[in-house]
Amino acid sequence: MADTAGTGKKPTVKEVARHAGVSPMTVSRTLAGGANVRPDVQEKVHAAVRELGYHRNENARSLRPGQSSGLIGVAITNLGNPYYGNFALGVEEVVAETGRRIILGNTGGESARERQLVADLKGRQVEGLILVPAGGSTDHLLPERLGDMPLVLASRRIYGLDVDVVLLDDVGGAYRGTLALLDSGHTRIGYLGNVGSAFTGGRRYEGYARALSERGIALDPELVVREHQDAASASAGEATRRLLDLDSPPTAIFSANNRNSIGALREIGRRLREGAVAAEMPEIVSFDDFELAEVMPVPVTIVDHDARQLGREAARLLLSRLEKSERAQGPSRLVEMPVRLGAAVHT
Repeated sequence: MADTAGTGKKPTVKEVARHAGVSPMTVSRTLAGGANVRPDVQEKVHAAVRELGYHRNENARSLRPGQSSGLIGVAITNLGNPYYGNFALGVEEVVAETGRRIILGNTGGESARERQLVADLKGRQVEGLILVPAGGSTDHLLPERLGDMPLVLASRRIYGLDVDVVLLDDVGGAYRGTLALLDSGHTRIGYLGNVGSAFTGGRRYEGYARALSERGIALDPELVVREHQDAASASAGEATRRLLDLDSPPTAIFSANNRNSIGALREIGRRLREGAVAAEMPEIVSFDDFELAEVMPVPVTIVDHDARQLGREAARLLLSRLEKSERAQGPSRLVEMPVRLGAAVHT
């Protein structure tokens, strides 16, 4: 890390250029899209930007000294998931009450994209940032990199990072959802999750395993699928296929999120179209609601919660940090929001 990082002094374009061994004009062209700049030179510039912690100041010309941008950054992991759309609406609802606006960005659950997005939002002088963490390297979120810009984490926590966090009762929700399946007579219960949500997935797996343990049922690794890499429903569908092709397949599946649930139900639907009997298909418990859950071909139970309320709470935490008061400077806060178990839907 160069000397300018962590000293409170913001690096300049000239310093980036000197560090990369190029001209300031080349730095500007690279950061503007790279037109007429060789790829190897662009890589040198981006490396210098990362090492120095440089952020473009997009709003500098339009803001008077001491004037706030009125913008709040919101970074989520999957813009294609309606859940995060509702989350963002909750944030916007609270932020708008103060006359501010949000800038919404998507990381795709990738650490490198998150790093760039955070840098871009900081360059636009957002007053604060609400982030659903992608996981991986988090040095770009350290206080010496963000300066005085407050950060609130939503849905997932980063241990070692002393910031406000709003979570769901992941463990309790998964525990109660798995108990519901056990109470229905199931003993072979599959677990369907993915590594892209390591924090929430780990907590939900903990609740699933706890419920089995309390009922004296040994956890069968053959029934647990946690390794698929992306949050796409197609990946979850393939994982479900592997579970249902076992010699002794699960009679029920606990799904760690709505994208996994949709993938599982698509695979079940495919089998039904090919002649499988609905009564032989697994019952589903889904952590997170999803559209048309009530018309699925097998019983579905939802571990439900209000994504919009999660967004509202994250926004309130952030706005309280923007207040010029002693309370705004207090210790970090952890808020865990409740979930509820919906009734099974039989079609």
